[in-house]
Amino acid sequence: MSLVVVGSLAFDTLETPHGRRERIIGGSCSYFALAASFFTQPKIVAAVGEDFPQETIRLFQEKGIDIQGLRIEQGKTFHWEARYGDDPNQRTTIKTELNVFKDFSPELPPEYQEADLVFLANIDPDLQDDILTQVKKPKLVAMDTINLWIQSKPVSLLRVMEKVDIFFANEEEVKMLTKQTNLIKAGKEILRQGPSWAAIKKGEHGALVMGKDFIFSVLAHPCEEVIDATGAGDSFGGGFMGYLDMVKSISEKEIRKAAVYGSVLASFTIEDFGIERLKSLTLPEIESRFLEFKKRVSF
Repeated sequence: MSLVVVGSLAFDTLETPHGRRERIIGGSCSYFALAASFFTQPKIVAAVGEDFPQETIRLFQEKGIDIQGLRIEQGKTFHWEARYGDDPNQRTTIKTELNVFKDFSPELPPEYQEADLVFLANIDPDLQDDILTQVKKPKLVAMDTINLWIQSKPVSLLRVMEKVDIFFANEEEVKMLTKQTNLIKAGKEILRQGPSWAAIKKGEHGALVMGKDFIFSVLAHPCEEVIDATGAGDSFGGGFMGYLDMVKSISEKEIRKAAVYGSVLASFTIEDFGIERLKSLTLPEIESRFLEFKKRVSF
């Protein structure tokens, strides 16, 4: 099969209790594609400015990531700055400079339009909807979102949800969208909106995947120090979707394994700033940690 992800490539300036990093590589596409590249050869659709480093583009190519859908525009790359406190689940946005991302209008190359799996990262739901008109006969469409779109474009967001198979969001976002305080009730409400599956990210508490008659919970990998939580959710999505693309199956069994692989990739991402851990990560390390996850939930 083939996997396309549409999202952002960015520079991130991050401050955590473990230090500060200026203008490191970030964006949903970066984390998702690098995580997925351990299982398949993802295709990315994104826009960057002339300041985006060629060495990062070469890294993507070396990892087998298809960059045919990457546009280099005149101007500067999207830049986001944030600060984390002692709780890695809480962060404060200091600055958002959209730059070339402000006019981002995704166009899928002809080859991408034939994709079997499509992941709509947390961009404007109107753009997500437009992308769905460009793909022909995908076997599986997944979407992610953030608080901004839930608050500012709820109608557009619900319209896209009706058309996708898997809805990804974190616990706070799911409860905000559904106006439910109980996570199970919130997950069921998501399913009533159209998706067949809801993949709810719970940070240090793992993830919950729900279907019509299906609930599967994944533990998070025990971690005493979270260096940088940025991109963990996108890495979860990349591992999840990349695995499904590799096995060419969307059965309940493979959904379960996809959720575990997603959690494994997220657990590595938080061990260093930005994409650094994903750059050095190896497949044997992933398989070893997958087995650790399996031991922890076997009884």
